[in-house]
Amino acid sequence: MGPVLGVGGFLEARARSLQGNPRPTSPGRAGPVRSSVAAPDCCGGLGNLDFRKADLCIMTRLLGYVDLSEPHFVAAVLAIVFNPLFWNVVARWEHKTRKLSKAFGSPRLACYTLGGAILLLNVLRSHCFTQAMLSQPRMQSLDNPAAYHVGLALLGVGGVFVLSSFLALGFTGTFLGDYFGILKEARVTMFPFSVLDNPMYWGSTAIYLGWAIVHASPTGLLLTALVALIYMVAIVYEEPFTAEIYQQKASQAYKRS
Repeated sequence: MGPVLGVGGFLEARARSLQGNPRPTSPGRAGPVRSSVAAPDCCGGLGNLDFRKADLCIMTRLLGYVDLSEPHFVAAVLAIVFNPLFWNVVARWEHKTRKLSKAFGSPRLACYTLGGAILLLNVLRSHCFTQAMLSQPRMQSLDNPAAYHVGLALLGVGGVFVLSSFLALGFTGTFLGDYFGILKEARVTMFPFSVLDNPMYWGSTAIYLGWAIVHASPTGLLLTALVALIYMVAIVYEEPFTAEIYQQKASQAYKRS
């Protein structure tokens, strides 16, 4: 089994709630690239090439290596989609009803239990991701020492962001503690939050990407794109709710003062 890639995934749900909104950027739209030199007829030839069509060519090439109906691939997709859905549904239900806290006798014990469940689910996701890569063809253009070392570098950078984020937040800060009423006194601003918004999400994405490149796996690249997409959806979905939790805390503190 590959490294525990899923740790960074769900950890980021907590990190970005304490760091603030990401600053998405919109890639510039490139106009057609004109050339008087004959070229292969990819996307209609270089005379009609723009970035959107080039991206489509890359995606089409990746899909040529991937059997979308292969059981391991399907399992990986389901695990990638399910995990953030699980922690969001359970955490919001807990915030609304406090039933987990009542069942376990305290918010902290309930948070620790949910955190353990999330860890196990993300270990399963990592296993499914790796098995999906191993069950499908490798990409020859990535199967070389240079690409392998790039993959290792991405694994290292991603691991630094994920682990340093966890150390900065602590267990309850990482594992949905704010939904259990365990709130931070102030926003975390130390490294890696001082250099990057949502470092756990993007650190986890870098780990997945590095793991895919190390295995020269087009399947891994496709699944990494899905991971990044799910994380972006999670950011949009979760941040307003988490901001509301801390706004309520500030309002209550103001009334008591």
